Amino acid sequence: MDGTLVNAFSVDVEDYFQVAALAPAIPRESWPDRESRVERNTDRILALLEERGVRGTFFVLGWIAERHPTLVRRIAALGHEIASHGYSHQLIYTQSPAEFRAETVRSKHLLEDLSGAAVEGYRAASFSITRRSLWALDVLVELGFRYDSSIFPIRHDRYGIPGASEEPGPLSAPSGATLIEFPMGAAHWGGLRVPVSGGGYFRLLPFPVTRWGLRQINAQGRPFTFYLHPWELDPDQPRIRVPWLSRVRHYTNLHCCEDRLRRLLGEFSFAPMREVLADYGLRVEPAIG
Repeated sequence: MDGTLVNAFSVDVEDYFQVAALAPAIPRESWPDRESRVERNTDRILALLEERGVRGTFFVLGWIAERHPTLVRRIAALGHEIASHGYSHQLIYTQSPAEFRAETVRSKHLLEDLSGAAVEGYRAASFSITRRSLWALDVLVELGFRYDSSIFPIRHDRYGIPGASEEPGPLSAPSGATLIEFPMGAAHWGGLRVPVSGGGYFRLLPFPVTRWGLRQINAQGRPFTFYLHPWELDPDQPRIRVPWLSRVRHYTNLHCCEDRLRRLLGEFSFAPMREVLADYGLRVEPAIG
C-alpha cells in the first residue's frame, strides 16, 4: 500500500445511457426501454472490492434504486455506505430549487428505506454544483445531508469551481449554514490543476499520471476521493452515435479500466467516505429524521 493515509473509494451508480455526454442522443423518456447493464457492472465492482477487502461509498441514482432495489440492499449488506446521486441525473443548474428539492427528497427517502440507514452524503450529477447552483447546498443542509462531494476545483465546460478549496472541510452555503465538502482531487503541475480523481480521467490519463497525482495529494497530508461508474468496466456496452468529443470521453480505454482499478486498489488504502472524513477530523454527525 502507498503510504498510511486512507482515501475514499466511491462509485456513482448509474447506467451507461444516463451519462451527460450521451444525453443529446438519448432522450430521457427512452431510458425505461433500454437494456440495463448497471446490476452486472456494479456486481463486478462489488466482487473486486470484496476480493481486496475494501469498502466504499456508493452514490446511487434514485431512478436506478427504484428499478433495482435488490442491488441497493446488496451493496448495503456488504458493508458499503449508501449515499445519494440525486434522482434523475439532471444537471442541478438546469433545475429550479423546487425541482431539485423534490427530486432529492424522493431519492433520499427511497435509499434510506432500502438500505435501512440514514443517507448522509450527496454527489451531484456531473459535479453540477457550480457557482451558479450553490443554492443547492442550502437544500442539502435543510434535508439533513451531512456532507457533499460535488465540487471539482478545476475549469471544465460542464462543471467545476476554479480556485475552490482542495481540502476536505466545512463549506458555507449561501444562507451561512454549513456542511462538510469532500472535493474531487486535482494534482498540481506547474500552474495547472490536473484532475486525477477517477472516472474519465482515470481512463484517459496514463496510469502512472494518475498514480503520481494521487501520491502528490497524499504527500500533502490530504486524503483524496476516487470515483468510478459501473459502465466504465463494460467495454461491451452499446455504442451510441454522438460527436467525437463525447465518444472520446465515454468510450476511451473501457477495455483496460478494470485492470487499472486492480492496480489502484493494490497501491492505495481505501474506505467509505464517511470514515475517511472522520479519520481526517471531520466527524459526520448522524442525520436527524
